[in-house]
Amino acid sequence: MTKTPLLLLALAAAPVLAAGADDTMTALARNAGCLTCHQVEPGGKGPDGLPPIGPAWRDVATRYKGVKGADAQLTATVMKGSNPYDSHWKGRASGLAMPPNAVAIKEADAKKLIGWILALDVKK
Repeated sequence: MTKTPLLLLALAAAPVLAAGADDTMTALARNAGCLTCHQVEPGGKGPDGLPPIGPAWRDVATRYKGVKGADAQLTATVMKGSNPYDSHWKGRASGLAMPPNAVAIKEADAKKLIGWILALDVKK
């Protein structure tokens, strides 16, 4: 077998592997309760037709694209919560702050989830 067919096979499998990662991360998020407040895609509605409680993850990926240390900062926010007076999602999310989630998700899993969120294709 030559290198070209192997390369084509690897390229063809990439979307399947990415979809598997999406399914795994979505299941992790669902089990940790993240999808109660967040959605992957922007534009969805939260309770009573209001903006969702938390920002859409694709918006998070856009906001933090290229920001050094964003993964550590966001993991800390997931684990410890956020300051309601320092929200940069005003008008786009109805929640004032993220509660601490250390009881809902292990830090290692939060890091995986944040890495996946930051790797989402950003809005153009």
